[in-house]
Amino acid sequence: MSDRLAVLPQYLMPKQLITVLAGKFAHARLGGITTAMIRRFVARYGVNMQEAANPDITSYASFNDFFTRPLREGARALAEADLICPVDGAISQFGAIERDSIFQAKGHNYTTTALVGGDTGLAAQFADGSFATLYLSPKDYHRIHMPCAGRLRRMIYVPGELFSVNPTTARGVPGLFARNERVVCVFDSEFGAFVLTLVGATIVGSMATVWHGVVNPPRPGSVREWCYDDREITLQKGEEMGRFLLGSTVVMLFPKGALDFNSEWQPAKALRMGEAMGNKSR
Repeated sequence: MSDRLAVLPQYLMPKQLITVLAGKFAHARLGGITTAMIRRFVARYGVNMQEAANPDITSYASFNDFFTRPLREGARALAEADLICPVDGAISQFGAIERDSIFQAKGHNYTTTALVGGDTGLAAQFADGSFATLYLSPKDYHRIHMPCAGRLRRMIYVPGELFSVNPTTARGVPGLFARNERVVCVFDSEFGAFVLTLVGATIVGSMATVWHGVVNPPRPGSVREWCYDDREITLQKGEEMGRFLLGSTVVMLFPKGALDFNSEWQPAKALRMGEAMGNKSR
């Protein structure tokens, strides 16, 4: 079966309704039902609870509490590299931005302008720069950390679709990551400006940042923006910056000549938060 045929049902299903209902269920405190669902999820996806700060499945009051569980102290070491992986997951794609075009999968590209919600000025800062797309599977730790130290400048909520973001969908849905709902976070760093984008997906009930809390819902259907030039919000490398309430994808953008990726990186490679991602170009 072709990838386009495999994703056809996603065009037809009521993704928004499914996501809203999933979010309500994940937030509900249902006692034994919640515990049973968490236990089944752990068994099905092979979640390593020994890495969690609290490995006791029965102690989580809601599925969201379990899904956004913190890691135990020392579970992830930070590499000495200038740039570290911000999540547990796998490399979807990475490499050079061709003018303003980002490679999604064979036969599919999308633009930096589309990704950041239509802001051509912001997108222009990453012309011929670099990108990295990292996919978080259901079993992964779902908090997002800083790949390097940065000062927050802007946050942009961009409404959109809620397609799944698994590899099959990435191959089958044109412009997937610039089509789905997303939260675009813009930072200043030693690399210059960089963008860290949280991309939503089917049943991703919401996305949150440490400085704002839950960004969505609400889902007003229009672009919303917050500017932070009048606030000193600086996060250090490895510090938590946000989380997915049910999993998804992170897309990062860096300016031209800013960094050299780790030579061991390749598509589909599994990653852990804190591993070396690359170094500043010399």
